[in-house]
Amino acid sequence: MREPVSFRVLRVVGLTLLTLFVLGPIYVMVSSSLKPLGDVQGKFTWIPSTITFDPFIDIWSTVPLARYFGNSLVISLLATVCSVVLAISAAYAISRYRFHGRSAFRITVLSTQMFPGILFLLPLYLIFVNIGQLTGFALQGSRLALVITYLTFSLPFAIWMLVGYFDSIPRELDEAAHVDGAGPIGALVRVVLPSAAPGIAAVAIYSFMTAWGETLFASVMTNQDSRTLAIGLREYSTQTNVYWNEVMAASLVVSVPVVVGFLLLQRYLVQGLTAGAVK
Repeated sequence: MREPVSFRVLRVVGLTLLTLFVLGPIYVMVSSSLKPLGDVQGKFTWIPSTITFDPFIDIWSTVPLARYFGNSLVISLLATVCSVVLAISAAYAISRYRFHGRSAFRITVLSTQMFPGILFLLPLYLIFVNIGQLTGFALQGSRLALVITYLTFSLPFAIWMLVGYFDSIPRELDEAAHVDGAGPIGALVRVVLPSAAPGIAAVAIYSFMTAWGETLFASVMTNQDSRTLAIGLREYSTQTNVYWNEVMAASLVVSVPVVVGFLLLQRYLVQGLTAGAVK
C-alpha cells in the first residue's frame, strides 16, 4: 500500500528541519573558526567576509593544547584497554561459570548505572587524597586517577553488555575447543572473542567516548600537568577576552579522533548494541 502524498511530504519536511537543526551548530562552529576574532565578536554573519586559518595555528600557542591532547589520548586509551580487558574477563566468568554470588554480582553491576556520577565525586576524591597521605603516592591529580575514575563508569556497562553477548554464543563452541585441547583461556581467545567482536568494539567505543569528553571529574581530579582537552578548552577564556574563533577551532580539533573512530567502527557499534540488546 502506497503512502499518502501528504504523509511523504510531511516526512520530507520533518527530516529536512531535523537535518538543519543538527547541521546548523556544526556550520556555525566551522564558519566561526575561519573568521578573525573581530568578526566573531561583532555581528554574526552566516558567510565569513574574510577566511583565515590563523585560529587553527594559534590554538597550539595560546594554551598548551598539544599537552592536553596527549593527556586525553593517553587517559582515554588506557581507560578503554583496561575496561575491555576487565569486562571480557568478568563477563566470560559470569556467562560460562556458576558460582556463589553470581546473581548478586550481576545485579550489583547493573544497579551502579542507576546513580548519577556526581555522587561518586567526593568519595573518589577523598580516597585518592587518603591514599596519597598514607603511601606517599600522589594519586590525586595524576592521569592514573582519571583512568581509575572512568573505569567506575564504563566497566559496569561493559560487563553487563558483554554478559548478554557471551550468553548468545553457543556453549558447544567452547566444548569443541576443549576437545581440541584448548583450556578456558584458549577457548575464550580462539572461539568466543572472534564471535563477540562487534560487542567488544561497541564497548571499546563507548569507553573511549566516555573518557574523551568527560568534564566533571577531570576538573577536580587533574592539575596543570594532567589536564585534559575538555578542561583545557576553558583557558581560551580570560578575564579580559574570549577567543571565540580559537574555541571553535580547538573544538573541531578535539572532535576529530572521536568522529574518525566512530565512522570507522560504526558498523561494529550498531551490530554490538543491537545484538546485545536483543540477545
